[in-house]
Amino acid sequence: MVVAEEYPGHAVARSAEIDSADLCGDEMRIALPPDSAGGSYEPEAALRELSGRPWVMEPADTASRRWATALCRDAGFEPDVRFESPDLLVQLRLVEQGHAVALLPDLLWGGSAPSVRLLRLPDGGRARRLFTAVRHGSGGHPAVRACRSALLRAMERARCLP
Repeated sequence: MVVAEEYPGHAVARSAEIDSADLCGDEMRIALPPDSAGGSYEPEAALRELSGRPWVMEPADTASRRWATALCRDAGFEPDVRFESPDLLVQLRLVEQGHAVALLPDLLWGGSAPSVRLLRLPDGGRARRLFTAVRHGSGGHPAVRACRSALLRAMERARCLP
Protein backbone atom coordinates (compact mmCIF):
# COMPACT_ATOMS: atom_id res chain seq x y z
CA MET A 1 0.00 0.00 0.00
CA VAL A 2 1.09 3.50 -0.84
CA VAL A 3 -0.17 6.65 0.86
CA ALA A 4 0.04 9.38 -1.76
CA GLU A 5 -0.90 13.00 -2.31
CA GLU A 6 -2.26 14.94 -5.25
CA TYR A 7 -2.25 18.72 -5.64
CA PRO A 8 -4.89 20.81 -7.42
CA GLY A 9 -4.15 20.99 -11.13
CA HIS A 10 -1.41 18.35 -10.83
CA ALA A 11 -3.29 15.07 -11.06
CA VAL A 12 -1.49 11.80 -10.44
CA ALA A 13 -1.59 9.41 -13.40
CA ARG A 14 -4.17 6.65 -12.90
CA SER A 15 -3.74 3.08 -14.03
CA ALA A 16 -6.46 0.46 -14.36
CA GLU A 17 -4.11 -1.80 -12.40
CA ILE A 18 -4.26 0.44 -9.32
CA ASP A 19 -7.08 0.56 -6.77
CA SER A 20 -7.10 3.95 -5.02
CA ALA A 21 -9.22 5.15 -2.10
CA ASP A 22 -9.53 8.73 -0.88
CA LEU A 23 -8.49 9.56 2.67
CA CYS A 24 -9.17 13.28 2.86
CA GLY A 25 -8.56 16.75 1.54
CA ASP A 26 -5.81 18.52 3.51
CA GLU A 27 -6.08 22.32 3.46
CA MET A 28 -2.85 24.10 2.53
CA ARG A 29 -2.10 27.51 4.03
CA ILE A 30 0.43 30.30 3.78
CA ALA A 31 2.74 29.99 6.80
CA LEU A 32 4.43 33.14 8.09
CA PRO A 33 6.77 33.62 11.06
CA PRO A 34 4.80 34.09 14.29
CA ASP A 35 5.91 37.72 14.68
CA SER A 36 4.96 38.72 11.12
CA ALA A 37 3.41 42.16 11.09
CA GLY A 38 0.01 42.99 9.63
CA GLY A 39 -0.36 42.43 5.94
CA SER A 40 -3.49 41.54 4.08
CA TYR A 41 -5.88 38.85 5.16
CA GLU A 42 -7.42 38.77 1.68
CA PRO A 43 -5.93 35.58 0.23
CA GLU A 44 -4.90 36.89 -3.22
CA ALA A 45 -3.30 40.04 -1.78
CA ALA A 46 -1.61 38.11 1.05
CA LEU A 47 0.12 35.82 -1.43
CA ARG A 48 1.22 38.72 -3.67
CA GLU A 49 2.68 40.54 -0.66
CA LEU A 50 5.13 37.66 -0.20
CA SER A 51 6.78 38.16 -3.58
CA GLY A 52 9.99 39.57 -2.11
CA ARG A 53 10.29 37.12 0.78
CA PRO A 54 12.52 34.02 0.92
CA TRP A 55 10.62 30.76 0.59
CA VAL A 56 11.14 27.16 1.68
CA MET A 57 9.60 24.55 -0.60
CA GLU A 58 9.94 20.88 -1.39
CA PRO A 59 12.63 19.95 -3.93
CA ALA A 60 12.22 20.78 -7.62
CA ASP A 61 10.43 18.17 -9.74
CA THR A 62 8.01 17.22 -6.94
CA ALA A 63 4.27 17.64 -7.34
CA SER A 64 4.06 19.94 -4.34
CA ARG A 65 6.82 22.18 -5.69
CA ARG A 66 5.19 22.43 -9.13
CA TRP A 67 1.86 23.29 -7.48
CA ALA A 68 3.41 25.89 -5.13
CA THR A 69 5.40 27.52 -7.93
CA ALA A 70 2.31 27.69 -10.15
CA LEU A 71 0.32 29.24 -7.29
CA CYS A 72 2.94 31.97 -6.84
CA ARG A 73 3.15 32.59 -10.59
CA ASP A 74 -0.65 32.90 -10.75
CA ALA A 75 -0.32 35.58 -8.05
CA GLY A 76 2.14 37.42 -10.30
CA PHE A 77 5.60 36.54 -9.00
CA GLU A 78 8.37 33.97 -9.13
CA PRO A 79 9.08 32.65 -5.61
CA ASP A 80 12.59 33.21 -4.22
CA VAL A 81 13.18 29.63 -3.06
CA ARG A 82 16.23 29.85 -0.81
CA PHE A 83 15.62 26.61 1.06
CA GLU A 84 14.51 23.17 -0.12
CA SER A 85 13.45 20.25 2.03
CA PRO A 86 11.03 17.36 1.64
CA ASP A 87 10.67 17.39 5.44
CA LEU A 88 7.71 19.53 6.50
CA LEU A 89 9.10 19.85 10.04
CA VAL A 90 12.29 21.40 8.64
CA GLN A 91 10.13 23.78 6.62
CA LEU A 92 8.14 24.64 9.74
CA ARG A 93 11.28 25.34 11.76
CA LEU A 94 12.57 27.69 9.05
CA VAL A 95 9.27 29.60 9.17
CA GLU A 96 9.21 29.65 12.99
CA GLN A 97 12.71 31.13 13.06
CA GLY A 98 11.80 33.83 10.53
CA HIS A 99 14.06 32.56 7.74
CA ALA A 100 11.33 31.85 5.18
CA VAL A 101 7.65 31.60 4.38
CA ALA A 102 6.04 28.36 3.20
CA LEU A 103 2.88 26.60 2.11
CA LEU A 104 2.07 24.06 4.81
CA PRO A 105 -0.78 21.53 5.24
CA ASP A 106 -3.21 21.58 8.16
CA LEU A 107 -2.37 17.96 9.05
CA LEU A 108 1.03 19.20 10.20
CA TRP A 109 -0.61 20.57 13.35
CA GLY A 110 -2.18 17.23 14.31
CA GLY A 111 -4.93 18.98 16.24
CA SER A 112 -2.52 21.29 18.10
CA ALA A 113 -2.44 25.06 17.87
CA PRO A 114 -0.20 26.31 15.03
CA SER A 115 3.15 27.80 16.03
CA VAL A 116 3.21 30.16 13.03
CA ARG A 117 0.82 32.67 11.51
CA LEU A 118 -1.43 30.99 8.93
CA LEU A 119 -3.36 32.62 6.10
CA ARG A 120 -5.82 31.09 3.65
CA LEU A 121 -4.88 30.60 0.03
CA PRO A 122 -6.85 32.10 -2.87
CA ASP A 123 -9.97 30.22 -4.01
CA GLY A 124 -9.31 27.12 -6.04
CA GLY A 125 -6.37 24.88 -5.28
CA ARG A 126 -6.35 25.15 -1.51
CA ALA A 127 -6.30 21.47 -0.53
CA ARG A 128 -4.12 18.55 -1.45
CA ARG A 129 -5.85 15.20 -1.76
CA LEU A 130 -4.51 12.28 0.26
CA PHE A 131 -5.28 8.74 -0.86
CA THR A 132 -4.09 5.16 -0.66
CA ALA A 133 -3.21 2.98 -3.62
CA VAL A 134 -2.81 -0.78 -3.93
CA ARG A 135 -2.61 -3.24 -6.81
CA HIS A 136 -5.95 -3.91 -8.46
CA GLY A 137 -7.72 -6.74 -6.67
CA SER A 138 -5.89 -6.15 -3.37
CA GLY A 139 -8.35 -3.60 -2.00
CA GLY A 140 -10.55 -6.28 -0.48
CA HIS A 141 -7.74 -7.97 1.43
CA PRO A 142 -8.43 -7.81 5.20
CA ALA A 143 -5.05 -6.18 5.95
CA VAL A 144 -5.62 -3.49 3.30
CA ARG A 145 -9.16 -2.83 4.55
CA ALA A 146 -7.93 -2.63 8.16
CA CYS A 147 -5.11 -0.24 7.26
CA ARG A 148 -7.38 2.01 5.22
CA SER A 149 -9.95 2.03 8.02
CA ALA A 150 -7.30 2.99 10.59
CA LEU A 151 -6.02 5.77 8.35
CA LEU A 152 -9.55 7.12 7.86
CA ARG A 153 -10.12 7.17 11.64
CA ALA A 154 -6.82 9.02 12.11
CA MET A 155 -7.83 11.57 9.49
CA GLU A 156 -11.17 12.11 11.24
CA ARG A 157 -9.40 12.70 14.58
CA ALA A 158 -7.11 15.20 12.86
CA ARG A 159 -10.21 16.90 11.41
CA CYS A 160 -9.05 16.38 7.86
CA LEU A 161 -11.67 17.46 5.28
CA PRO A 162 -13.67 14.68 3.59
